[in-house]
Order: sequence, then structure tokens, then C-alpha cells
Amino acid sequence: MIDIRTIRENPDLIKASQRARGASEADVDAVVAADEARRAALQNFEDKRAEQKELSRSIGKASPEERPAILEQAKAMAVEVKDLEQKANSANEAFEAAMLAIPNLIVDGVPAGGEDDFEILKHVGDIPEFSFEPKDHLDIAEGLDAIDMERGAKVSGARFYYMKGIGARLELALLNMAMDQAERNGFTAMMTPTLVKPEVMGGTGFLGAHADEIYYLPADDLYLTGTSEVSLAGYRADEIIDLSAGPLRYAGWSTCYRREAGSHGRDTRGIIRVHQFNKIEMFSFTTADEAEAEHERFLAWEEEMLAKVELPYRVIDTAAGDLGDSAARKFDCEAWLPTQNRFIELTSTSNCTTFQARRLKIRERTEAGTNVVATINGTLATTRWLVAMLENHQQADGSLYIPEAMRPYLGGRELIEPVK
Repeated sequence: MIDIRTIRENPDLIKASQRARGASEADVDAVVAADEARRAALQNFEDKRAEQKELSRSIGKASPEERPAILEQAKAMAVEVKDLEQKANSANEAFEAAMLAIPNLIVDGVPAGGEDDFEILKHVGDIPEFSFEPKDHLDIAEGLDAIDMERGAKVSGARFYYMKGIGARLELALLNMAMDQAERNGFTAMMTPTLVKPEVMGGTGFLGAHADEIYYLPADDLYLTGTSEVSLAGYRADEIIDLSAGPLRYAGWSTCYRREAGSHGRDTRGIIRVHQFNKIEMFSFTTADEAEAEHERFLAWEEEMLAKVELPYRVIDTAAGDLGDSAARKFDCEAWLPTQNRFIELTSTSNCTTFQARRLKIRERTEAGTNVVATINGTLATTRWLVAMLENHQQADGSLYIPEAMRPYLGGRELIEPVK
């Protein structure tokens, strides 16, 4: 949620952000109008309530002859006060609904436009050249007996799977390596809940335009999280935290669930877009002034992990229209996928400024009082990384090269041989 004072004082700034996102400028006008109506309704209620209190005090001073008339007036005024209170509450609900329709204010430099309007910041690593026809990740994985899609579908339906044998070990090796790196950089390791209350899911901004991507359990009024960002943000909800020693950083290990409604074609083969996967998510609470610098650090840590798994990748500055509601800026790291001759997203890191923390009422205490904090999130490793690793590190005989940094997590293996 954006600070209402920013909207009141500079609505044109918010409208420019809306234009860059391809969102409605009229939503800003709606917030301004709702804010004025809310404040007017509240003032009317408070003025009348003050009159009511004054009238109540006069009852004890009134003569016996005057008292019946004053009591009747007080009775009528109580009805009027109650009606004005209801109007003030309704006006406040309308204001809050209008505020929730406004996504975060983008930061300077974010490209305008939609999904295809990103800016490429850099390329890292060489695109591999094969002396043989490379197989896709699923063919390689099945040759290693690492993934079983058929039985996953039998048990749970399309786009579920079993990671088995060396596949399970590869995933655990990747996630453990990521968690080790996170801890070395000051993150507290967290195993997070994957079911959260509506106020936490909504507070992080995930119940907006893409709410249909989330699994919901109506009998329990709980949501399954698509990232531990949600539960990590909620971890400090309604708290005043101490940032005097620097950001509070958490690394969440969780299973994630996404409906992936509408995804189709080549992304649905294998484990590129699935309904369940595992992920290590970095999350930071920091000061608003430090948010952009922390965001750059998150990107550097993601690139450090990509270097460890020896993948060619590019970094993009995501266009405003492709940001989630909470993000003010987002960098994606996309790895090369040889069999599809394209880059696919492996990581993203978002600067959510004070948007989530304002909704979740997370503040820091300073000498001057309390301030809303900023939140940063970023993926450090996820199941999808195996897609790029399998394709880029495959060998002509179907074996898989293991990057040097991962070998200690796999008993020293340098190569995984296909199953005969």
C-alpha cells in the first residue's frame, strides 16, 4: 500500500507509475475522491459526537422543567450520531478498497511497458555448443532415472512429478548449497509454514490480479503459498523491529504451490511449470533509505549462485507492466535453455519498498519515532534450476556433468552416469 500522503500531495507521480504499468490512472482519482469523502464523513461524525457529549453534560445542569426536552434531544442525537458513524465506516471501507487497487509506485529507471519490454542489463557466460543433438531436460532426467512424471500424474494429476534417486539428491544438493551461502551472508535459515491466513496473503499483495494462481482451502480459510516470501513477510506483522544493526535477513526453505492457470505449450513439458516445487527464498526487512542498495545485494547473491552451477545467463530489468503489485522494481536472472533456444527465468529479486510492510504494519523505531520498513525478496535456488542444469551440462552419452561447487554436496561426484 502506498502512503496516502504521497497520493494526496503528488497524484501525478502515481499516475505516471500507473501509465508505465499499463494500469488505470482513474484508480488514482478514485483514491483521492474516496480519501476526501472518508475525511469529510469522519469529520461530520466527530463534530456531531462532540455536540452529543456537550449535550450530555448539560443534562445534569438542567432544571427539572428543561430536562425532558434535553433528554428527547439527546435521544434523537444518539440516532444521528450512530448513522454518521456508519457512514464514516462505510466511507473508510470504500477508501481502503480504492487503496488496494493501486499497485506499488515504481522506482526511477524501471522500463515502461509489458512482458516483452524488459531491458537486458548484461549477459554472463558462453552459450554452449554441442557436438551432438542435445536432449531436453526431461529426456536427460529420465535417462538418469531422476524424474518420474508418469507416476506423478497418476497420483496427483498433470504437472506433478516424483524426483527420485539422483534427481532427489541433485535437488537437495542445490538447495543445501543455497542455504549455506545464505547463512554465510547473514541470513537466518527458516523452515516456513506453507498455509497462511488471508490477511497475510493479502498483506503481501498476492490477492490482486493474479489471485487465481493461488490454491485456497475454503473450509479452513487458508491459502497455500507460492513462495515463502509470504510467510516470511508475515513473520514480523504488527511488530516494531530493530534495524539499528542493519537489515534483518531470513532464508526460507519451503515447498511452493501454484495453480499455473493458463500456462501451456513447451513450458508444461517436464518441470518448467509445475504445481509444486521447492525453493530457497531470501527475504529482508530494511530501512526505506537502504532498500535499493539491499536490492542490488540480493541480485549479486543470486548471480553468485548461478556462477556456482556454471550456467550461462542474462540479467533483465523487468518492465513496469510485468511487475507484481508489490514490486517497485524487479531484476530477473534467466538461464539459457539449449533445446528451446531461449532464456528462461530461474531467479527474480524484487524491491517492494514500504508497500508490503505498510499493509502488514511492520515498523522500525528511530530517535524521531517509528517508520514503515522496506521489504526485499529474491530467489536463491528452486527446482526449476535443474531444468537448465540438465540441459547445459549433459554429455553425449547421456551422463551429466556436476559443477565443481556442487560436488561436496553429492559425495564428490563429478559425473552422473545414465541408468543402463
